[in-house]
Amino acid sequence: QLDQIIIHQQVELLEAILGTETSSKYEIKNHLGQRVYFAVEENDCFDRKLCSPLRSFTIRIADNAGREVIRVIRPLRCNSCCFPCFLQEV
Repeated sequence: QLDQIIIHQQVELLEAILGTETSSKYEIKNHLGQRVYFAVEENDCFDRKLCSPLRSFTIRIADNAGREVIRVIRPLRCNSCCFPCFLQEV
């Protein structure tokens, strides 16, 4: 049972050196700092560069055995004054 989680983003060496954003990877830990889940964000370079905070993505969360336990999907949605009804959703 988890009463608290800590999420750490893993920084890719290529991302740190070149300043380009790569697909994000996260370690999800319990309050003792032990990894209980691992998450990977899937999207493409075009989405990361052009749509940065509004980009579409799929995040797959897996347990330590590599079994997917949660999948979070956010489709690309326009969020502008012309389309105020298109709020972000996951």
